[in-house]
This record gives sequence, C-alpha cells and structure tokens, in this order.
Amino acid sequence: MMNTMTHSDPETAASAGQQVRVHCIRTGSVRIRANQVRGKGRGFLRQLRTYTGVAWSEWLPIHAWVIDHPEGIIVVDTGETSRISESGYFPRWHPYFRRGVEEQVNRADEIGWQLRHHGFDPDLVSRVVLTHLHTDHAGGLHDFPNSEILIGAKEYAMATGPLGQVRGYLPQRFPSWLKPTLMGFHDAPVGPFPQSLALTEAGDVVAVPTPGHTPGHVSVIVRTPGITWFLGGDASYTEEMMLNEKVDGVASNDDAARETLRRIREFAAQEPLVYLPTHDPASQLRLERQQVVTGHG
Repeated sequence: MMNTMTHSDPETAASAGQQVRVHCIRTGSVRIRANQVRGKGRGFLRQLRTYTGVAWSEWLPIHAWVIDHPEGIIVVDTGETSRISESGYFPRWHPYFRRGVEEQVNRADEIGWQLRHHGFDPDLVSRVVLTHLHTDHAGGLHDFPNSEILIGAKEYAMATGPLGQVRGYLPQRFPSWLKPTLMGFHDAPVGPFPQSLALTEAGDVVAVPTPGHTPGHVSVIVRTPGITWFLGGDASYTEEMMLNEKVDGVASNDDAARETLRRIREFAAQEPLVYLPTHDPASQLRLERQQVVTGHG
C-alpha cells in the first residue's frame, strides 16, 4: 500500500536564519520533434502532428534540481538513465519511442554521478519529488533507494496499470522497490494556485498541481528571501512559451495546459519569480543570474 502525504501547514514562514539554495543538475540531452515543442492544432490532431512531423528540435538539456534545505536535501526530478542505449529498453511498438524522441545519456551523466560531482551524496537525499513520470524525469529513480519518493496521486494512477505504457510511461522500468508517497493537495492557495502541499515544515518549499503536459503534472515552488524559484518540469519547454501560453504537442489537455501557464504568468506578476522548466537551455543561466520573469505585461 502506498503512503499518502497530506501533512503540514503550507503557510508557515521559514525562519530568518535558514539558508536554502537551488542547484541545477544536467543529466544528458534530448531532442524531440519540432511539432512537440510547439504544438499545432488541438486535441488528437495536435498529437498526430507530433508523431508524423519530420523536423527535430535542437538538443535540449535534461535538468534535475537539488534543493539544499536545512530540513534535508530534496531532489526534484531524476533525469534519465544511460540504460536507454540498451536494445529493447524503449518499447518499439509505441510510436513516440519509435520516432518521436532521441536521447544522449552517458553513465557519468546520470544523476547519482552528477550529485557526487557537485558535492552531494545520493544516499543522504531525504526526498525525491517527481513533477511527472515520463522517463526523462523518472529514469534516474534507481539512484535513490533510501529516499522518500513523492509522486502526485493522479500522476501515479495514470502511469501505472494496463494503460500506463500506452500513455507513454515506462512503469516496467520503475525500480522494483518503489513504494512512493502519493501527494494529495489541500485547498491552501499559493498565489494564483488554489491548491498546494507543503514539502517542508517551514513551508518554504511547496508543490502545486500544474496539469496540462500530463493530467497529474506538478511543479515545485521554493521561496527564499527576495526570490521565488519555480521548478516547472514540463509545464512548458521554455520561458517564452509560458509567457505566450503556447501549449506543447503532447499535452493531455489543451485548456488545462493553457490555464496552468496563465497561472504561472500571474504568479510571476505577483512576486519576483525565476522560472526553471526542465528542458529550457536558458534555465541554468537564469538560476545563476537570479533572472526573474519579465516581459509579461
């Protein structure tokens, strides 16, 4: 039986003496069809164009994030595994894996190796939070057998069971030991997001539902003095797409995705926000420069 996480008051303020830092970890590269980056049309037609498109995107980073917090180290997303190079790792019967995506991940790109390179011990990571369960976000789970794994309850339901593989997930590649804590959300607003779940007792790290790319997609908000960090997963592929409310080509629901992007824009208008989606080549530089969202009117 899975655990369900519903504790803590998300409005509890962090103490003034706490130091919270966000670090960027690159776990390889991915390229997808150009029609996936910028979807064309609506619904099934948009997804069909993703599968049948010819042009590729540029090679994009596969980022994961480390929140160095006084209560413990939190990793957001685990990137991809180098096992993708093994014959048969991806199901060839699935049109997306057959012609929609290519990845470059070496053993030294995997998150366990990268964490050690950046001075972190994977065995000391207290929690791993997954924005969603697509393989380029969950492929590195095997490096965290000693951590609490947090997954949105709706996302876990979508990714597992008989239809999980049909929907583009790889539940057969999840670690055999995986017994996640399933996140449920409270009616506790954070900016324009009506629901949230505190991930720290201090309440300075929270998860919010950001459906669209997948029905159970979540994002993680980190509040520090003067700056709010928004770890957006695949809510959009770039900051520019978020600002222009451009839905990607594989989004599960056009309207939900657009509403998520609208809420992120509104949040950025309310407080200094650094937006960090997984595959944006500029995310790491924005993190280093503490570059807040601008140009949103």
